[in-house]
Amino acid sequence: MIASRGPAWPDALRTLPVALIGSALVLPVLAVLASWLDWDAGGADVLAAMVRHVLPECLWTTIVIVLPVAIGVAAIGAATAASVALLDFPGRRVFEWALLLPMAMPAYVVAYAYTDFLQYAGPLQEWLRAATGRSGRMLPEIRSVGGAVLVFTVTLYPYVYLLVRAALSERAAQLMDAARLLGAAPARRVREVALPLARPAIAAGVVLALMETMADFGVSSYFGVQTFTAAIYKSWLALDDRVTAARLATVLLAIVAVLVAIERRAQRRLRFAGPRGAAGSSAGTDARRHRPGPRGRALAFALCAAPVVLGFVLPAAILARLLAIDASTLPWARFAEWAGNSVRLGAIAAAAAVVLALALAFVARRWPSRSSVAVRELAGLGYAVPGAVIVVGLLLPVGWAQARWPGSGVGALVTATSLGLVWAYLVRFVAVALQSVGSGYTRIPANLDESARMLGVGAAALALRVHAPLLARSAAVAALLVFVDVVKELPATMVLRPFGSDTLAVVAYQLARDERLGEAALPAMALVLVGLLPLVLASRVLRSPQDRGPEDQ
Repeated sequence: MIASRGPAWPDALRTLPVALIGSALVLPVLAVLASWLDWDAGGADVLAAMVRHVLPECLWTTIVIVLPVAIGVAAIGAATAASVALLDFPGRRVFEWALLLPMAMPAYVVAYAYTDFLQYAGPLQEWLRAATGRSGRMLPEIRSVGGAVLVFTVTLYPYVYLLVRAALSERAAQLMDAARLLGAAPARRVREVALPLARPAIAAGVVLALMETMADFGVSSYFGVQTFTAAIYKSWLALDDRVTAARLATVLLAIVAVLVAIERRAQRRLRFAGPRGAAGSSAGTDARRHRPGPRGRALAFALCAAPVVLGFVLPAAILARLLAIDASTLPWARFAEWAGNSVRLGAIAAAAAVVLALALAFVARRWPSRSSVAVRELAGLGYAVPGAVIVVGLLLPVGWAQARWPGSGVGALVTATSLGLVWAYLVRFVAVALQSVGSGYTRIPANLDESARMLGVGAAALALRVHAPLLARSAAVAALLVFVDVVKELPATMVLRPFGSDTLAVVAYQLARDERLGEAALPAMALVLVGLLPLVLASRVLRSPQDRGPEDQ
């Protein structure tokens, strides 16, 4: 224990362990960037071939998917958030939390469900052929770019909904009420008051949704869409071309970096849409929601119901139908093994992520130097890095180490045990734990630290006896969020899992790929149930007192 009255350790020594942790978390990204230095591996020829044959298709497919998804999630998320935050209509209280339900549905699970329901031999097309007396295909092919856009839109719009609703609930209702008293028509109130307040939130939410779209592997691979993630996976595992995979990963990383910069800028602008001073903290309490006419109330209800049905209710019903049909043939005995592997990996990664997040946040708070803050910021960027990029970034240095020290066993340590997989999870999801722990630290007054130092309390005692009890709730929330993300993670788990350690996500993908959708419904439904856990927390936050109007009390 280092007491405050002890020797003055240099900042470099104090932050050295945390710097090492941050280096391990940043290593995969650095390894991917360093792949361009390996020019002896046919660098010029590989680059030329990649530019001619791979990049154009990946870029074009990305543009064709990203643009409609951006428009779709912005329109649905903003419209539903405005309806719930500003209007009074039947079912509004239910939609406050129901509009979050699609977040519990992994996009690849929705893809499996819609494939079974909408494919040529699916129940919907069979019913349409019987009803119309026609033969042949009645609906467009779901396994296509258009199908991918539909899946991403109905599962990712809650990112926009959450941010826009928070922005509008804090100040828009009160300002809209003031505009109403000044005689402004409803359309003008929305156009000149609500929309300007919501723009930064819309931008931030859209960027988050697009980062998830870019990082996806399950939907693009299952639908046969040539995105960057699918191309990286195919180049490494199918074609055994690590150079092309690494350089495709750098292109994807560059695109994601641009999206991160846009999202950071939008998040900074969100402060201007938030409450100012003490009055802002209860801004939404005294404001009155607008009550439209019967037609407007019906329109608002339909607008909020449609994405919930498409993003959660219908896929869940399809999975339940598959479970009921194939209940007697489902692999119930092996299900416990898959679930056990998922829970084990999720628990290990969640515990490690919370410990690392607490260490990083504590050092940045106790010794707020540029280095400690920089390490925390770099570690927090991992969530924006797609799983496929992290996999390449971990396997590249393993390959280099094996080539240099053939008998070291480094490759087996990373790929034949859970070490590499947990490492990848930490790189990807420590940012989630950091966000929750950092939020908890903002609620701990700085004078507590000063009082502890005046009493001669050292760093270890300060962390364990003062901060830990106050951060217990934030740490528990962080562990839950990381656990859920780990259970649903697909690309990193597929590549790095040890032999015989299949998880729910991997098995669901493999069964669906083999057209065994009935069997895939069992692990897929389990993933949905796990995904509901953080939504319970989110719905409680959204129902906080300052977010309720007088009719909600």
